[in-house]
Amino acid sequence: MENITFFNEDIDFTVQNADEVKQWIHEVITKFNFELIEVNYILCSDEYLHKVNVEYLDHDTYTDIITFDNSEYENEIESDIFVSIDRIKENALTIGTSETDELHRVLIHGILHLLGFKDKSEEEAAKMRALEDEQLGIRNEKLKA
Repeated sequence: MENITFFNEDIDFTVQNADEVKQWIHEVITKFNFELIEVNYILCSDEYLHKVNVEYLDHDTYTDIITFDNSEYENEIESDIFVSIDRIKENALTIGTSETDELHRVLIHGILHLLGFKDKSEEEAAKMRALEDEQLGIRNEKLKA
């Protein structure tokens, strides 16, 4: 999956089973009848992502993910997705899950946004969480095989 790439910015972090994770992400995209052009995940610190949030979105807040949709056409996925590994680690502790599961939830959360799913209202957020859980279940089956 050369068109899904993990980059590090100001941190040293390795995505475990990266090839399998990339294949899973690609399968989610195609399942929704979208074409994968390119997804760049930029894994970074809280401070780095905060700067991106302030500079590009004018939001002075910390977050776990920012997704930039660079797609030119409908039903195509081309994006830069920034992910705070600091947030991933803290959120995993807070909700009592593994860092890997939380990372995968956030990675697929960005993809679901690109597929057109929202999470602004309570109803949308509940649907998003259900979709994340569904995709994580598919990932679990893939990684077992």
